[in-house]
Amino acid sequence: MKIQLSEHFTYNKLLRFVFPSIVMMIFTSIYSVVDGLFVSNFAGKTALASINLVFPVLMGLSALGFMIGTGGSAIVAKTLGEGEKEKANEYFSMLVYVTAIGGILLSILGALMIPEIARMLGAKGELLDNCILYARISFISMPAFMLQNVFQSFFVTAEKPKLGLYVIVTAGVTNMVLDFVFVGVLGLGLTGAAVATVCGEFIGGLFPILYFTRPNSSLLHLGKTHFNGRVLLQTCINGSSELMTNLSSSIVNSLYNIQLMKFAGENGVAAYGAIMYVSFIFVAIFLGYSIGSAPIISFHYGAGNHDELKNLFKKSLRLIGCWGLMIAVISQFLAIPLSRLFVGYDAELLAMTRQGFRIYCLVYLFNGFNIFGSSFFTALSNGGVSAAISFLRTLVFQIAAVLILPAILGINGIWFAVSAAELLTLCVTITFLIRQRKKYHYA
Repeated sequence: MKIQLSEHFTYNKLLRFVFPSIVMMIFTSIYSVVDGLFVSNFAGKTALASINLVFPVLMGLSALGFMIGTGGSAIVAKTLGEGEKEKANEYFSMLVYVTAIGGILLSILGALMIPEIARMLGAKGELLDNCILYARISFISMPAFMLQNVFQSFFVTAEKPKLGLYVIVTAGVTNMVLDFVFVGVLGLGLTGAAVATVCGEFIGGLFPILYFTRPNSSLLHLGKTHFNGRVLLQTCINGSSELMTNLSSSIVNSLYNIQLMKFAGENGVAAYGAIMYVSFIFVAIFLGYSIGSAPIISFHYGAGNHDELKNLFKKSLRLIGCWGLMIAVISQFLAIPLSRLFVGYDAELLAMTRQGFRIYCLVYLFNGFNIFGSSFFTALSNGGVSAAISFLRTLVFQIAAVLILPAILGINGIWFAVSAAELLTLCVTITFLIRQRKKYHYA
């Protein structure tokens, strides 16, 4: 039976509703994880390091999709909660078209700038050539990837989270199969990995357009619209936290790579990449939950259902706390096998990755609360607070930590930096949640 946004959510209903979004985010993460896994084992650590160097750039330029998806879905869901379905569809259509145009422009810009960016990150010789090759092929599907990120949020708002899940699973499986064929069987290395990712992202970004332009049973439909600067501005403000998260992550990850090149060279960048691949999957649980629950929060906020807001808020904090503790403990046990999976062919690199992974996994005790906190305020159309949490979490605190801690603790300071930044952010998130509780009536 389909669960509607207007219902009262028990734990069972809440988990059933957000589960497709969680799986969607996990499969989205699998794109880069599978690329890294095959490239590392079949093309070597130099090829792996090249992906790790340019990946933050790709994610930074694709941030428009995350911003419009999260910020726009909050506005569309709130408008649906107010009973204005036609207006909600106009907003939805405009935001999708803006994303497609923006994606094309950013693809061209990225392809032109990537050689100089890679040099700035310290790439030379073979590493530089690999960075340019992988990035330029990946930019082909940048518009589709941005649309995929937009539709992840809007599938939930349209009360079709399972369909969104099927799309992402199909895209993810396509990527994995083609990675196996192109990299593992045909030996195409970085080129094969990049082409596999492009194929998967085209499926994830273009199929939803076909679905929403045809008659369907969802709450949303792509059709005629007109440019609405006020709604676009509100979307950008509302989704600014997600924009800040991705742009900041791009900057900070590049800074991490620069520090690792300084302290450990190419091995450090490869080790960090392996750790981050695993982290993508674990963090996807928190991101997926936040994406899946945000339209529910926005709907009940728009409808003025304060009791349901309180219910959702309490249940969310309990779920995230339990998941964070479980992931942190499980990560300790999986440190050795997961490290060996990525870099088992090099004993020195394996030892560095294992040590870094065990320190890094402390972050899961804190980051789920910060991810949800930022998303929660986005869903309440308070983009300012959401952006403040994201800005401090992903930029200010992380830059400070990654610059200061290595000077004291050496390379271990780099592994500790993310946990230190998330702990500081948690203090900020708790402060905002306490101060805003009377305004939004969620506690």
